[in-house]
Amino acid sequence: MPSRVPPSGHVTPRVGPSEAQPAASRHAAWLGAAAIITDEVGRVLLVHPTYRRDGSWLLPGGVVEPSEHPHVTCQREVTEELGLDLPLSAVLAVHSFSPHHPDLQPGTPCPGEVRFVFDGGTLAPDQVKKIRLPREELSEFAFLETRDAVQRLRPVDGQIMLAAYRARLGNTATAHLADGRHIIGVPALDRHDVHVRYRPMWDSPLHREPVPEQLPVQQAWAWCFVPDGRVVVVADPGPRGALPMLPGGTVEATDATAEDALHREAAEEGQLTLADPVRLGWVLDETGEVYGGVGPNARLRLAARVTAIGPAAVDPATGRPFARLLASPAQAAALLGWGPPGARQAQLAVDTAHERWGLPIARTAAIEEISAEGMQLS
Repeated sequence: MPSRVPPSGHVTPRVGPSEAQPAASRHAAWLGAAAIITDEVGRVLLVHPTYRRDGSWLLPGGVVEPSEHPHVTCQREVTEELGLDLPLSAVLAVHSFSPHHPDLQPGTPCPGEVRFVFDGGTLAPDQVKKIRLPREELSEFAFLETRDAVQRLRPVDGQIMLAAYRARLGNTATAHLADGRHIIGVPALDRHDVHVRYRPMWDSPLHREPVPEQLPVQQAWAWCFVPDGRVVVVADPGPRGALPMLPGGTVEATDATAEDALHREAAEEGQLTLADPVRLGWVLDETGEVYGGVGPNARLRLAARVTAIGPAAVDPATGRPFARLLASPAQAAALLGWGPPGARQAQLAVDTAHERWGLPIARTAAIEEISAEGMQLS
């Protein structure tokens, strides 16, 4: 897990005369600290500084002052830049930046930098309304999905942001990076370039009653549980990264029922064999725009047991193999970008799986990739 943030303040170093020569020979580098802060649907907060000639954006944070600890810097900078007093819960990434990196602006006398990235948590809507910027330093802020955020950051800053945010999502150890690259293993979310996608219908209510007869079911997605209580998330690779989703998809004319569509899509996307699908509810899509403007329709949400996971294969609809990940239901909801409604839906799926099939309640752990050979289920 990411390392916890210890409480402490300033430290004053003491260097005696006999220590002066070794101290002078030590490598000097800047120290920096930044925070990953998100909104309810997982978009990352960036700020736009007035002093950068290239117009690039930044994570909230700044330079460590003499005798200041990085976590103290991060808390101070967040307060100065945003007007918020936020607790820091973990060290998500530590990054070393060489003085000759191509992203360094010409003429900048930088001896290199070590940057700490902390978890600043998730802001509720009322906290977002309280953000106040120092206009002489920052012109604006924005919450962006990660695919858009990397376009506004310098390339190395984008790599740091993604590694830190994925360490939070995946509950992996603190990411250690050099010039934007992992130096100790590459976690599954980074290996497959997984991004959280903003979904316009994230706050649509889940209707628990049966779908009205006059309302067509256009989509069926399921929380697919393995025996230890985790769920399978599939991620569709693309030119801007892989987008996570629950197994399932569009109900085709050849599918007799929505459940048939679920079985077919789960087999095609993730090579999953499912059993006992149960309907949790449905979400109203008022326009059906994504389906060619078909009008009001229902998007069905189900829970199902995974009885077998086969070797990885190419999805016939996309011509690409999907990444297959195992996550706790809470982690899956965060990856999907469904906000608080998604977390509630995940809990409903957990309760259903526990009551109907006696499955354990999975605790948050590191997100794991299902191997290309598949997985044996007990």
